Amino acid sequence: PECGGKMHQDGFDIPFETFLGFEGDKVPDIDLNFSGDYQSRAHQYVEELFGQENVYRAGTISTIAEKTAYGFVKKYMENKETDISNAEVNRLVKGITGVRRTTGQHPGGLIVVPQDRDILEFTPLQHPADNKDSGVITTHFEYHAIGEQLVKLDILGHDDPTVLKELEDLTGRKASSIKLNEKETMKLFSGVEPLGLEAADILSTVGTYGIPEFGTRFVRQMLEATRPTTFSELVRISGLSHGTNVWLNNAQNLIKNGTAGLSEVICTRDDIMSYLIQKGLDKKQAFKIMENVRKGNGLNSGECELMAGQNVPSWYIDSCQKIEYMFPKAHAVAYVTMAFRIAYFKVYYPLPFYASFFSIRAEDFDSQIILEGYEALKKRIQEIEKAGLSASQKDKKLLPVLEVAMEMYARGFTFQPVDIYESDASKFLVVDNALLLPFSALPNVGAAAAHGIIESREGGSFISVEDFQQRSRLNKTAMEVLRKFDCFNHLPETSQVSLFG
Repeated sequence: PECGGKMHQDGFDIPFETFLGFEGDKVPDIDLNFSGDYQSRAHQYVEELFGQENVYRAGTISTIAEKTAYGFVKKYMENKETDISNAEVNRLVKGITGVRRTTGQHPGGLIVVPQDRDILEFTPLQHPADNKDSGVITTHFEYHAIGEQLVKLDILGHDDPTVLKELEDLTGRKASSIKLNEKETMKLFSGVEPLGLEAADILSTVGTYGIPEFGTRFVRQMLEATRPTTFSELVRISGLSHGTNVWLNNAQNLIKNGTAGLSEVICTRDDIMSYLIQKGLDKKQAFKIMENVRKGNGLNSGECELMAGQNVPSWYIDSCQKIEYMFPKAHAVAYVTMAFRIAYFKVYYPLPFYASFFSIRAEDFDSQIILEGYEALKKRIQEIEKAGLSASQKDKKLLPVLEVAMEMYARGFTFQPVDIYESDASKFLVVDNALLLPFSALPNVGAAAAHGIIESREGGSFISVEDFQQRSRLNKTAMEVLRKFDCFNHLPETSQVSLFG
């Protein structure tokens, strides 16, 4: 780089040693997120890269759960018409729990064998659940059992790249060109001003509804407690939210009590090693402590003394002892990068943002309540929040969709009901200052039915409801749903014409 020249700002202070260790003695963990639409192509590319004969699907083993084991024991007692003590029931349940039930395949895991070795040196091969018609061959041993000997790649399907590609297509703006310190976008994580709203309008003091990783109530509370102003702080919050006992009963209390700030508390794995090296600990020792803490093994007395001897604060040592699982910084950076760029579209291209958000979640879209408008949505959200833990699973799943819809209304946009001529099968379409609902946003209208309607439109205008049903081949239930949502208001019921009308 030129001295004094402006940098790309794509460095995140991630030590390479967290990937392979200081002497190449750590098994690398390679996770790559692709659009779910592209995942199968990415898998094919790995086979092209290393050779099909060297790449195998990672096998999994499904075991009997405790509840299932209990059911087996009860069924056995019924069949034998016998009665046994609770202690004996518990003994049998304990013996059955964890026994292999069937095999399967990891959704994105690929095992790569060196070119000069044979896979059978490491594991037998099989079809998942011994189903020879599956067309898939997996490792017989569960992938964890051979993870130390062979490289495993996690080529995973993820919604965020799909959303970003869709937003690029809708707006013409390249996601990769969005700077990660864009001011208005950054303000979204600490307030609602970029949306042109007041906190009371959307029942939240931060504007992250619908932003991946930052839209849940749990993470919004973290944002409210920390009010981040930089990208690096967002990365730290992502680490805190994905860890176990990293935020709750740990960093949260340290920040609240003024013991440490967001920039000082432990957030990701890498923080520990980098901080301890900075404090003067041997690099290998710092790496070892990081590995022990991130796996939930805590510190031994010798390590505590060593850290204290280098003036590591007691609160930091205590914090290490509480942690059960830690997120890697590289994962946090990848997730936050995508989330920040999606947030940019929310600020500057609101309708395309909302269209992509709802298109991904069309199955969870409640057309009935959402079409009623802002006030009805606000009331329903407050009812679900008041119910708390007693809220139904359906309501809990619906809540984030309602929150984003409420915010969209608050920003001055609306929804247009399904139109049998204009609506898409599954995508929300931007029409003027509104979003046009797709057929799949209606209850009991599945993907096949929605595509059937699209195909039936190719035959020209419908002359009646009867004509629509014959051409689309919708069942009675789906037809009743369309009728309920006033999709046939402009059509007569039958194709018959009265000669005397």
